[in-house]
Amino acid sequence: MGEITMGVSWIGVIVGAVAAFLAGWLWYSPMLFGKGWAAGHGIQLGTAQSMPFGAMAAQIIGLFLLSWFVGVTAAAGHLVTLILAVLAFCVLQASGSMFTRKPGTVIVTEAGYWIVAAIIMVIAQAIF
Repeated sequence: MGEITMGVSWIGVIVGAVAAFLAGWLWYSPMLFGKGWAAGHGIQLGTAQSMPFGAMAAQIIGLFLLSWFVGVTAAAGHLVTLILAVLAFCVLQASGSMFTRKPGTVIVTEAGYWIVAAIIMVIAQAIF
C-alpha cells in the first residue's frame, strides 16, 4: 500500500478532484458545451436540484480516484504513465460511445472534459 500513498500530495489530490468537479459543472453548463451535449443525448439540461444524486456521488468518487492516480504517478515521476492512461481511457470511452452511435459532439465533449480534468489534477499536484 505504501507505493500508492507515499509522497502523494493529499492536498493536491483533494484540490484537483474538487477543481475538476467544478470544471465539469462549467464544462457541461449552457455557457460552454452543455447545450450541444444535452441535445446530442436527446435530453434537456436540468437544474442543480434535479441532478441524480447517485450519478453525482459516483462522479465525485471517480474524480477523487483519478486525482489520487495523478498524485501517485506524480510522486513516482511517471507522468508519462498518466498521459497514456488518460488517452487510453478517452479512446475507449469514445469507442464505446461510437458503438452506441452517440453524435460526435457528445464524444468530443466527454473526452475533452476528461483531458481537462486530468490537466487540472496535474496542475494541482504541481502547486501543492
